[in-house]
Amino acid sequence: MEYAGFWRRFTAYFLDNVILAFAELVFLFVLGLVLQLTGITDSINKDETSQIIAGTFLLILIIIVNWLYFSLMESSKFQATVGKIALNIKVVDYEGKKISFKLATIRYFSKLLSALILFIGFFMAGFTKRKQALHDLIAKTTVIKN
Repeated sequence: MEYAGFWRRFTAYFLDNVILAFAELVFLFVLGLVLQLTGITDSINKDETSQIIAGTFLLILIIIVNWLYFSLMESSKFQATVGKIALNIKVVDYEGKKISFKLATIRYFSKLLSALILFIGFFMAGFTKRKQALHDLIAKTTVIKN
């Protein structure tokens, strides 16, 4: 197995986030349009509690969409997100096999820990033997070139 380096992984992650941001913007635009046409925005704008609830709902929805995108794609037959496919890399277990949805979920939520420690968890991919980030070590996965 030839392990994917930090910059290749970073570029794939960047591409995935551009794709997700675009999709989320389109969704929010359509949702806003629907809410505006139905008059629901008028009642939301008048009540601060409604604004907090709506904002919280959207945040939870975005987290769920991101989790499902990464976890479903990385545990699929492609073993990669669109960004990883574009850069010809995929996520595997230590034996080079496809990972389960459960393992992909563990990997996804472990990225929060990688980010919380000043993104050091991500930079570890540049210095570990298998070019693994902290979330890879936690999930016992690695990213390889296809």
